[in-house]
Formats: sequence, structure tokens, C-alpha cells
Amino acid sequence: MENSRDAAVDRLAADLAAGLERVVSLLRALSQPSGLSMTSVATLATLERQGPRRLTALAALAGVTQPAMTQLISRLEDDGLVRREADVADGRVVQVRITDEGRATLARRRAGRAAKLAVILTQLSPEYQAALAAAVPALDALAAARRDEQPALA
Repeated sequence: MENSRDAAVDRLAADLAAGLERVVSLLRALSQPSGLSMTSVATLATLERQGPRRLTALAALAGVTQPAMTQLISRLEDDGLVRREADVADGRVVQVRITDEGRATLARRRAGRAAKLAVILTQLSPEYQAALAAAVPALDALAAARRDEQPALA
């Protein structure tokens, strides 16, 4: 029984990996060129979702080196999308925080993609639309588990 469950999970993982790759490609195609790399957008989204973070934590989450993240944060700071500030608990520690302009930039990107995605969704059957709606909480839980957050329990 254990082996059949493992095989089912392995099949699901393979199917999800392939399907999510196609969805990521779709989202990239739907995104307006903004001059922001995927790592930049992911870093802004992390700061929006999780609050201020140290450069080392951001680098680890993005899977890049600390010098690479330092350069990325410098560019985002020059663009007014993030700011560095001293940690209130330890003034020697610098935290990176998303700015209101950073939040607005993310919101504009999301709204543009959502509008284009809505057009595509209207081409799908009501059953597929319902299946996608039902899958959103599971996708959120999957993404949260990857970030070592607590996924919502069904």
C-alpha cells in the first residue's frame, strides 16, 4: 500500500511539474515588459507577503548569492521599489522593506496579467473554470509549503 501511494504521489508530482511549467510560461507571456527580472518580481512579492527581510534571507529564498541579491536590491532601491532600514531590535542589522511604489508596481503587473488571463478563462468550459477555482487553495498550500510556511490544512 505504501508503494502504491508513493507511486501515485510521484505521478502527481511529475504531472504537476510539467503543468506548472506550462502555466509559468503562460504567465511570462501575459506579463507586460517592465524591466524587472523574474527574481526582482519574486523578491518584491516576498517582501509584500512576508514583510521586511535581511538580504541574506532574501538571497536564500531566491536561490542567489548574497552579492547578487545586494546588486538586485540596489537596483530596486534606485527605482524606489524597496528601501533599506535599520532593524528596530538591532540597529546593526539592515532590513529591506517594500515601498508603496513597489506594492503599486506589483499590483499593476498582477492586474495586467489578470485581465489577459480572464480573456483566456472565458474560452474554457464552466467545468474547467470551476476546477481551476477549486484548485487555488491547493496551489496556495503547495507554494506555502515550498517556502517553509504553514500550508492551510484541508
